[in-house]
Amino acid sequence: MPRSTFHRILSPLLLWRLRHINDRVYLILMSVLVGLAAGLAAVLLKTSVHGAQQLLYSWVPEEKRVFALFLYPIIGVALTVLFTRYFLGGTLSRGIGPVIYNIARQNSIVPRSKMYSQLVTSFLTVTFGGSAGLEAPISVTGSALGSNLARILRVSRRERRLLVGCGAAAGVAAIFNSPIAGVLFAVEVVLSELSAPFFIPLLISSATATVVSKGLYEGQPFVLITNSWPVQAIPFYVMLGLGTALLSVYMLRVYFRADDFFERWPGTFRKVVLGGLALGLLVFLFPPLYGEGYNIVQALLAGKPEQLTDSSIFSVYRDENVWILLLVATASMLLKVFATCITVGAGGNGGMFGSSLFTGALGGFVFARLINLSGLYPISEVHFIVLGMAGTLAGVVHAPLTAIFLIAEITGGYALFVPLMLVTSSSYLISRYFEPYSVYTRKLVQKGVIVHADRDRGLFAQLDPLSMVQTDFMPIHPESTLGDLVTVFRHSTRSIFPVVDAEQQLVGLVTVDTIRDALFDDEHYNTIRVADLMAPPPAIIEPGDSLLDTLGSMDQHGAWALPVVNKGKYVGFILKSAILAGYRRQLLKESE
Repeated sequence: MPRSTFHRILSPLLLWRLRHINDRVYLILMSVLVGLAAGLAAVLLKTSVHGAQQLLYSWVPEEKRVFALFLYPIIGVALTVLFTRYFLGGTLSRGIGPVIYNIARQNSIVPRSKMYSQLVTSFLTVTFGGSAGLEAPISVTGSALGSNLARILRVSRRERRLLVGCGAAAGVAAIFNSPIAGVLFAVEVVLSELSAPFFIPLLISSATATVVSKGLYEGQPFVLITNSWPVQAIPFYVMLGLGTALLSVYMLRVYFRADDFFERWPGTFRKVVLGGLALGLLVFLFPPLYGEGYNIVQALLAGKPEQLTDSSIFSVYRDENVWILLLVATASMLLKVFATCITVGAGGNGGMFGSSLFTGALGGFVFARLINLSGLYPISEVHFIVLGMAGTLAGVVHAPLTAIFLIAEITGGYALFVPLMLVTSSSYLISRYFEPYSVYTRKLVQKGVIVHADRDRGLFAQLDPLSMVQTDFMPIHPESTLGDLVTVFRHSTRSIFPVVDAEQQLVGLVTVDTIRDALFDDEHYNTIRVADLMAPPPAIIEPGDSLLDTLGSMDQHGAWALPVVNKGKYVGFILKSAILAGYRRQLLKESE
């Protein structure tokens, strides 16, 4: 349908809405629509990935499956890269970070292509064994649906931001059937804000997506039935919290360094081939790294850890040698982050959310099995598996409430609330001490985007500093005479004059206040040079400096304007009045 025709149909409907439906009811209806769309997208991705994986497995005899595990990830990454190049123009932003950037810097406008690109690329990657989770792609898809539905149905900027959060919440809720965790994920990770007007639409959208998921997709990701926990195990819970914190820091540092490495590594073809081979080798040696790995978590919760060695070169040992089993579990736990980094760095699509749950489950299992083997105190391995999942997720994503309620909802383990709080809080605090930024926010901070900050910082972060640079200040050469300066002054509306050399390097400033007496000294108009009158600027602003830091410099030096230079070359001036006016406009937009 042509866009003009679409708008002719839509405009009367929007006009009817303005007359008959108030804004609050309209926002509730919008949140329901976003929940429905995100829920359907989550069900589509889950069912297609799991069905396609079963089909791929059925094609290969069991005795040859270990070799198929080596080839499948290479194929998946290659297909993802080809789709990205020929259907997306070679650009595929991955993870939740770009959505947070869209909210902070682009008025909550998420590109339309993300409504389908994340689904297709994550399907190709994970179906063929890419070692990453589907949570981030689904959450991004939901955010894109919310943003673009808001644009089509003409809601305000603030409500569009809320609907982006509704989409993210609905995506997480639908994939895990966990509405509360979906809401908390949107609040802690995506929006960094929770107010009464926000909470109800988030909850409605999340609940709607959960209903859709439960109605169309059978089964819970994980099942745990428990009624109590032993008080005597509290020291072991604290130890597990410390262990998951260290594991989280390890995962974050590996992820950050791998991300930097792949960004510097040239050549898409080289990344696909070498990255795919490395990923295939890891999956060949340790099949639990294939795909999301949730089948392994289910096996651990069902008391069948021997499945860790299925279809691997260690399968001959089965569960006869507990140390071989623990070796495979520990290696899979430590290598999962490498597998995920290679999957994404080589060109695939997926997230660290699911990888954190997988790693935490193995960490909890290894910890509990070692304690039981030591004879110190008999503890429930199943309890520590889910507690390990919560602790690692809280440490990697920096979202402790999401981790608590997600594990409680998807495992039915509400009886473990106190242990969950102990493990997640200690893991979150310790990991954040060593790594202040989560897996989603480090790149944003490097770009100057302020995340999880107060309202003023958030508003200043949405302003473009370069658009406020004033270029109508008339520069003058240091060898010019006082007479030349007087001539420039007569034709200028400014009282500050930048002194620049022949290479446009800023060497000083001349202000009317500092040369007031010299202006009336006619006898020395041709003998006094500007270099004799200029003074160094009180501070210099560079393009990468934040507006909040710029205001701080102005207050510190009592200046109403400061020069902006780029690699030493003069660009213009930035005025305090322009910054405050921009802040006021942004505040009015937020209040609309």
